[in-house]
Formats: sequence, structure tokens, C-alpha cells
Amino acid sequence: MHELSITRNIVAIVGEAAAGRRVSRVTLDLGRLSGVMADAIEFCFPIVAEGTALAGAALHINLIDGRAKCRDCDAEFFADTLFTSCPCGSRETVRLAGEELLVKTMELEETV
Repeated sequence: MHELSITRNIVAIVGEAAAGRRVSRVTLDLGRLSGVMADAIEFCFPIVAEGTALAGAALHINLIDGRAKCRDCDAEFFADTLFTSCPCGSRETVRLAGEELLVKTMELEETV
């Protein structure tokens, strides 16, 4: 399960950016075509975050649909797989969205 190592990296990246401050919420953008299972990330997150600045933080995952553009007819369309062809029948496409895995935001607790 590569989601465990991905979650470890997310926690490390956010923890470093938080610079010792407590993190209350992390928001990810996760593409449906990325090959990463959102439910596995959600399962691993509290376990990996334990003992870090992210302990107890909420995790929100925005799932991003796949979108592509046809190089032949210039149409943009929904792509539910990496190999979805254009409605015109062309397979000459470029993916526009759906493969991302981004730490979109993090919310920090106020320091007193």
C-alpha cells in the first residue's frame, strides 16, 4: 500500500511548513486518475500524524475529476480513466486534470 508512504510524506511536508505550530486542518486536492486511494489516505492520516504537529488535525480531501482535451477537435471532456478517448473518437488527447495530489491548504492553531 503506497498510500502509507504518501501519507508520511504529506505529514512531513505539512509539519515542516508549520514550523512547530500546531496544525488543525489539512486540505488535499486528489485526482481521481492519480492512482491514490482517498480512503486509504484517510485511514493512514491519524496514525501517521500521531505524535506530530498534525496530531488530531482534520483531513479534508477534494476529489478532482479527470478532464482531457482533444488534440484533433479541440474539445474538452470528462475522462474517467487515463485512456478515455474523445467523444469524436480520437485518442490524441492531453489530460488537463485528475492526476494531481496537492496539499492545498493547512490551518494552524493560534499561538498565545
